[in-house]
Amino acid sequence: MLLVEIPWTARVWALPFLSVLAPSERYAAKQGRRHKKITEWAWQLLLVLRRWYPERELVAVADRAYASLKLLDRCRKLSKPITFITRLRLDAALYEPAPPRKPGQIGRPRIKGERLPNLSAVAEDPNTVWKPTTLANWCGESERTVEIASETAVWYSTGLFAVPIRWVLIHDPRGKFKTQALLCTDLDADPEKILSWFVMRWQLEVTFQEVCRHLGFGTQRQWSDMAIRRTTPALLGLFSVITLLAHRRMTQATGAFRRTAWYHKQDPTFADALASVGKELWAHATFCESPSATDTVKVPRAFVERLTDAVCYAA
Repeated sequence: MLLVEIPWTARVWALPFLSVLAPSERYAAKQGRRHKKITEWAWQLLLVLRRWYPERELVAVADRAYASLKLLDRCRKLSKPITFITRLRLDAALYEPAPPRKPGQIGRPRIKGERLPNLSAVAEDPNTVWKPTTLANWCGESERTVEIASETAVWYSTGLFAVPIRWVLIHDPRGKFKTQALLCTDLDADPEKILSWFVMRWQLEVTFQEVCRHLGFGTQRQWSDMAIRRTTPALLGLFSVITLLAHRRMTQATGAFRRTAWYHKQDPTFADALASVGKELWAHATFCESPSATDTVKVPRAFVERLTDAVCYAA
C-alpha cells in the first residue's frame, strides 16, 4: 500500500496499488508446491516497484513479520537501495562495526565487532539519553509525546547476514505501552522521521477495516482459484479508485460530507468518499435529463439531493 497524505482528511491514507496472493504452507503442501515465505513475496514486490521507479526514493515500512536479515540485506545492497523500517526485538544480537583490517592481515575479513548490550538493558540504563518528541495522529489521538533514543549498530545472527542498522528505542513517559524498538537500514535517517514513518503504517489496518466494512472484502465466496485471484485485488484496488474519484469533489466542495448530531466530525472518512462518488454517478446516470413522457412528475431538487444522499449512505 502507498501511504499518502490526503489533503481533505488532514491525515494519511493507505492506498492499495499492488497485491499478491500468498498461499499458506499447508496449502502449498497440499498442492505439492514449494512454499514461498511472506518475506520472499515482499522481496519480489519490492523488486517490481524498484523497476517501475528506478530513481525514486523508496521507504518500505512493515511489521515484525518482515524483520528478516536476508530481506534487509537484499534491500540495502541494491544499486539504488530501498530503505526498510520494521520492528526490532529488544534481545536482538547487536554488535559494533567490524574494525578496519591491519596491514598484512590475512584471512577472511571480520563482519562485526564487539557485542553490544541488548536494547532491553539500554532501555533500563539510567545513563541512556532520552529525547522527547511529539507526533501527530498517534493511534487515534491527535498528538502524543514519547521519548526516543537512537544509535547505529550491526545486527547479526550466526549463519546469516550482518546488516548495519539504526535502532530507535521508544519509551512512553505515561506508561501506556512497554518500551519497544524499531530498526532502519538507512544509518543517516533522522530518528524522529523513522518513528513518524512507522506511525503512518497503522493506516494499513484502517484501510483493511474500511474495505471489509464497505466493500465486502473477506465476505465474498469463490469456487475457484482464479476467482480468488481476481476478486480480492479488485476490491483492494476499488478502495484507491474511490479515493481518487472523491478527491476532486472533496477539494472543490468544502464540507461536502455528512456530519452527525451526537459528535463533531472534522474530516470526511472513507464512508463519505464512497457516498460522494455514488451520489455523483447515480445523479449523472439517472437525473441527467428528464424523459418526454406524459406521466413525468417534477421533483424539487432539494428533495432529490436529500433522497440520493440518504441512499448513498445507506448503501
